[in-house]
Amino acid sequence: MAIKEQQINEAIRDKEVRLIGEDGEQLGIMSSRQAMEIATAKELDLVKISPNANPPVCKIMDYGKYKYESAKREKESKKKQKIVVLKELRLRPFVEENDLKTKAKMGLKFLDNGDKLKVSVRFRGRELGHKDIGFTVLEKFVELIREKGTPVDKPKMEGSNLVIMIEPNKK
Repeated sequence: MAIKEQQINEAIRDKEVRLIGEDGEQLGIMSSRQAMEIATAKELDLVKISPNANPPVCKIMDYGKYKYESAKREKESKKKQKIVVLKELRLRPFVEENDLKTKAKMGLKFLDNGDKLKVSVRFRGRELGHKDIGFTVLEKFVELIREKGTPVDKPKMEGSNLVIMIEPNKK
């Protein structure tokens, strides 16, 4: 859990604190000892919620219940988010037709999983003089995976690689 530990009860060592009651009303500025006595009388915890304020803000609450609720909220928010993974396929400028189809099949599998795809054509040595061949290889690849993914933008050179990003189609 990513809940940062807050100072509670006796761990609060400040001289003065601004106190907030359990139902949100302002109880004013008082010594931390007085605030602790009020919290103890109500059989609740004194929790420092804003340590950087001047004076620090403390609230009277049931700390165990608060921790449980915030952990539950965090878990719920994690459920709703989809982690997008970037998968990369590397090709060569003079790739054979069957090899290209095999790579396209792998690319389709990645796109089915909802992953983004980075397809790069790697040039070596004199191949850099024939970038047009790399563009045609990428065009063929994009045609093979057209039903599952769409290119984000046009292919571009990154060093000696020709790169294109492909996103999965929305369902």
